[in-house]
Amino acid sequence: MNDTLSALYQVVSDRREHPQEGSYTCYLFDKGLDKILKKVGEECAETIIAAKNGVQEDTVGEISDLLYHLTVMMVDQGIPLQAVLDELDRRSRKIGNLKQFHVSDHES
Repeated sequence: MNDTLSALYQVVSDRREHPQEGSYTCYLFDKGLDKILKKVGEECAETIIAAKNGVQEDTVGEISDLLYHLTVMMVDQGIPLQAVLDELDRRSRKIGNLKQFHVSDHES
């Protein structure tokens, strides 16, 4: 999964650095943060509706759209993908709702 997300992040970052005519990603960057956030919100709502409707194929498509738009937002805000992955890793070591963490072996 990290390879796919990393590849997506790289493509989005490249579009930001080297705009291409006709690119939807470039369009979002050109329109700015308000447009990007509007799309994140729309995709989030569509993901919720798809999940509620119970059609897995639709839900997968909407989750994919949401992840793409979140990636655009991350690049726009200068948030490295690794920062999010590190935070998820840190949280995976959390014990329940407690503020303490356990050491886990993620290599096995």
